[in-house]
Amino acid sequence: MPLLLKSIGTALLTAMLAASHTAVAQSWPTRNITAIVPFAPGNANDLAARIVLDQVSRQMGATIVIENRGGAGGTIAVAQTARAAPDGYTIVVHSSSFSSAYVTHKTLPYDTLKDFTAIVPIGTQPTVLVVAPSKGFKTAQELIAAAKAKPGAMNFASAGRGAASHLAAERFRLAAGIQAQHVPFRGPVEALTEVMAGRIDFYFLPVSPALPLIQEGKVVALAVSSEKRAAQLPNVPTTQEIGLKDAAYVFWNGLFGPAKMPPEIVKRLHGETQKALQVPSVVERLAKLGVEPLFQSPEEFDKYFKADVLDTVKLAEQAGIERQ
Repeated sequence: MPLLLKSIGTALLTAMLAASHTAVAQSWPTRNITAIVPFAPGNANDLAARIVLDQVSRQMGATIVIENRGGAGGTIAVAQTARAAPDGYTIVVHSSSFSSAYVTHKTLPYDTLKDFTAIVPIGTQPTVLVVAPSKGFKTAQELIAAAKAKPGAMNFASAGRGAASHLAAERFRLAAGIQAQHVPFRGPVEALTEVMAGRIDFYFLPVSPALPLIQEGKVVALAVSSEKRAAQLPNVPTTQEIGLKDAAYVFWNGLFGPAKMPPEIVKRLHGETQKALQVPSVVERLAKLGVEPLFQSPEEFDKYFKADVLDTVKLAEQAGIERQ
């Protein structure tokens, strides 16, 4: 009899907890949600976040306030998220830069693999290899041949040490078996300016900011670092098509919260975001940025993120990128 009573008591407690969690999810949110973007306004991550979260906000009938908090490669904003209460009112919209920070900083004010809840991915977009028309390269193979003819003479730009543009170029360089000097800039605008002037030999960047310059003939697109061709650049081959098996580098972004977020709130925010990613106007606007929606469960996204961190560690070791 005591065992039966104990079983009944456990069942009742479980039911009460489940009902409590459901009630929390149904009542949430009761105030504004803050979505932190750890970079300045206008970059690929920021634009995608605004498109998607604007739709999520309308669906939920709640206000989602996007705050751009730059500094220290995004680590300041991420640390603020890690310290926030895990109640669903503070989230961060991060990207591949989340992984790269793990391998470029000796110390971080948070534990990348333990202090966050992976909620939902937004999407992925390829980076594109561009050069100045004055370089005379019509194909990536021509660039590679020129680099091999004069080992170490070429250089490549990035939007900062450890940025997606840096890692994409390093992966390309290693796969192609070429030597080139890394020249980091404070952002993509400076890097593009130097590329167009011909002072930088090549540069990888997300498709969206590169597209108008490609269309205007200010830069030439030689390859995209993805497994399939970019919809906006159907005539530009992938790195795999030009014979580089391990050169693909895909830029991703998604939503994270502090560790120990209530599963019911994670589930709701995940569901609302995936619903938004299927709205035709959202799909169209993301497509113009070169973003392809990515549909994964929170568990799948968590595995995807952690695998990307480990893959980035391996890339950094191969490229000789040391923590600072």
